[in-house]
Amino acid sequence: MIHPTAIIHPGAQLGANVSVGPYAVIDEYVVIGDGTSIGPHSVITGRTSIGRENRIFSFASIGEIPQDKKYAGEPTQLVIGDRNTIREYCNFNIGTAQDTGVTRIGSDNWFMASVHIGHDCQVGDQIIMANNVTLGGHVTVGDWAILGGMAAVHQFVHVGAHCMAGGGSIITQDIPPFVMCSGNPVAPHGINSEGLRRRGYSAEAIATIKRAYKAIYRQSLSLDQARALIAAWNEEVPELQPLMDFFAASTRGIIR
Repeated sequence: MIHPTAIIHPGAQLGANVSVGPYAVIDEYVVIGDGTSIGPHSVITGRTSIGRENRIFSFASIGEIPQDKKYAGEPTQLVIGDRNTIREYCNFNIGTAQDTGVTRIGSDNWFMASVHIGHDCQVGDQIIMANNVTLGGHVTVGDWAILGGMAAVHQFVHVGAHCMAGGGSIITQDIPPFVMCSGNPVAPHGINSEGLRRRGYSAEAIATIKRAYKAIYRQSLSLDQARALIAAWNEEVPELQPLMDFFAASTRGIIR
């Protein structure tokens, strides 16, 4: 399962049934869980921990130092969960001492070719990032989000759960959960109703989420007024709680 041309440091820890392709490089502090496959010419470096049953394709660069001039060799980390698909030429960086020191990626995600995940990003579960998606440093992406090809996310932006951004979107402010958006600058275009239906949201919950969207974007209300309305509705429809949590954590302002 380990090709003879692969270079694996004796200090690296590989679980059961890990496969490593030709000319791959795995450095000293890397930990790889059971059943993960590493494609040809990939480089896995840094203090990188990779979970079970991930598929990492050829020429990926996983765990390299941050693209940040402040980085001075601190022992920061990259932590990746289970069952992710990481296609060709993806590059994921370790964290920095200026943040928590950990770039964290969840489980069951699908990263298409040439996705860049910058230092200190926090990426959830069940996310799809199409080709050439770029996350600046310190970006947070919620569960089930979908980012179209060549979408670019500015540093420190929060991308909410279940949202969907079109290809080529330039995202410089936070995207609330459930919202569909696209463009440069990015603009909202309703909620991701079909995605919510597929994930088991009831018709009543989806209708209330649509009502919340209209309060934010269609009724000429201030954001504080819209938040007050949504908080009242949330008492009966708890599916709105992600919106309330998102507003509380938002630091860059939301797209409007």
